[in-house]
Amino acid sequence: MDAYRPARLEDLDDLLALQRAYYAEDGYPFDPAAARDAFAQLLADPALGAAWIVRAEDGRALAYVVLTMGWSLEFGGRDGFVDELYVTPAARGRGLGRAGLARAEAGARARGVRRLHLEVEDGKPGAHALYRRSGFAEHGRTLMSKPLAQAGASGSAQGPSAAHVGR
Repeated sequence: MDAYRPARLEDLDDLLALQRAYYAEDGYPFDPAAARDAFAQLLADPALGAAWIVRAEDGRALAYVVLTMGWSLEFGGRDGFVDELYVTPAARGRGLGRAGLARAEAGARARGVRRLHLEVEDGKPGAHALYRRSGFAEHGRTLMSKPLAQAGASGSAQGPSAAHVGR
């Protein structure tokens, strides 16, 4: 199933509602103003990455996936990060997680990405299995993060200490 379409600024309120639900489910802090600013910047500037959303026939937002862009000397150029992937509990089991990963991968390929990364928390065996089935592999390294901006500041990190994918 691939019902994902590119997210637009008019999707912002629904994206934020999904993100709020995701963060609440996983116990991450959620700053509405910082989240709105970060999503608005991403949606306005394709150089930063992209977001896709899925809606039910009645218009309800069911899932979203976010791809962010980077650069890697090790991998010889542009790399990408599946920064967030969330499917609402009621919509799980329909292939939306797998389709979200495929959408992010297609978006990455279209942008010339040479390596696609994601982060998954320990204790989520279903997520680990999904990512392995989708071709992701552990690489014997640990992703470490350090916040450089205060929470709530424009462009600052929010939520967990690093980009995360839990669903």
